[in-house]
Amino acid sequence: MERACVLHPDIANQETRRAPEHALAEAVSLAHALRLDVAYGEVVNLRKPQAGLLFGKGKLEELEARIKAEEVTLVIIDGPVTPIQQRNLERHWKVKVLDRTGLILEIFSDRAATREGVLQVDLAALSYSKTRLVRAWTHLERQRGGLGFVGGAGETQIEADRRAIDDAIVRLKKQLSKVVKTRELHRAARAKVPYPIVALVGYTNAGKSTLFNKLTGADVMAKDMLFATLDPTMRELELPEGRKIILSDTVGFISELPTQLVAAFRATLEEVLDADLILHVRDIAHPETEAQAEDVKDILADLGISQTASDTMIEVWNKVDLLPPEAYETARNTAERTDNIEILSAVTGQGIDTLLESVAKALDDPKTTQTLKLAFSEGARRAWLFEQNVIDREELWDQGYEITVTWTAKQAAQFEKYGS
Repeated sequence: MERACVLHPDIANQETRRAPEHALAEAVSLAHALRLDVAYGEVVNLRKPQAGLLFGKGKLEELEARIKAEEVTLVIIDGPVTPIQQRNLERHWKVKVLDRTGLILEIFSDRAATREGVLQVDLAALSYSKTRLVRAWTHLERQRGGLGFVGGAGETQIEADRRAIDDAIVRLKKQLSKVVKTRELHRAARAKVPYPIVALVGYTNAGKSTLFNKLTGADVMAKDMLFATLDPTMRELELPEGRKIILSDTVGFISELPTQLVAAFRATLEEVLDADLILHVRDIAHPETEAQAEDVKDILADLGISQTASDTMIEVWNKVDLLPPEAYETARNTAERTDNIEILSAVTGQGIDTLLESVAKALDDPKTTQTLKLAFSEGARRAWLFEQNVIDREELWDQGYEITVTWTAKQAAQFEKYGS
């Protein structure tokens, strides 16, 4: 097992949502999620980052002494580290150095289970590696020259490696596009099923998978660990009044999620955009629950969530069983006074029934009655209306069917797109 230490650079005058001690704790949890033996974690105060080595000379030697004393073989720096800084630090300390993006990529690579997940992680890792060839190769001055009669110095090793990565990225994108097309077909097939989709989103380790398991009786991996589950899972769930829905559990979000991963997992997270209702699960007992909530909202905004979806989203304040009595009373009073907030404990089951009632109420959209005229050739659209169970009356006319429907605005919009 690799013996690691975690350093969180606290840079003066840098705007951040998080207190350095909480940021360090999260970084240590990320290291534990990769099953590393963490010797220690430390917040390192910096007036400003040094271009070549990140840390000043005195701090660099101080850190080196502790790294050697603790017999550390891997240093994790919780923040962005340039390729030059990474290479220089490894040379100076004679240990491996990993920045926050690299660490999260390692975790995602370890967790990805489906073909799509593996392809997405590989694509993100290659995009990341392409920017760090300066670290990967120490023989950049070497050239693979052409044969004597060709002339010219040939291409440098880094150029060849960059070209190889570009070729691999193109291959992966082609493979991923096929998988994404399959997902789109599945999504289109689900659109024909008259079940609303409810998506769980939230900061990693907020308890989404535990809640998902509690509601559906599924066995999705749920541990007190960051990124315990990556690939989205969907299950059918029957609400108390008998209505069926599809519940979707998605990958957990995190602050400063690497841009490569946001891009790579866009196809997976687009499941959220197609949802009829979003449940934002929050660990209300976490000291930085508000900052975590803002990070989730930022990522949803980046994905292009609509204002309507944002306004109707239900906040699920999970882990109330971990709150002290006074804080619990405050949370309960806030939830009672505020629409779209539910408090519960996914572990004990407290508040589950109330949440399901709120979900049913949110999905009970106002309906309107409308008369449609369909040609005989529009059999598929007519069949879709029957599948949606929205038809009140149907009569024949000389060119097709006159159908009276009672439906929601969303069903009306879906019908406009269906078959067009």
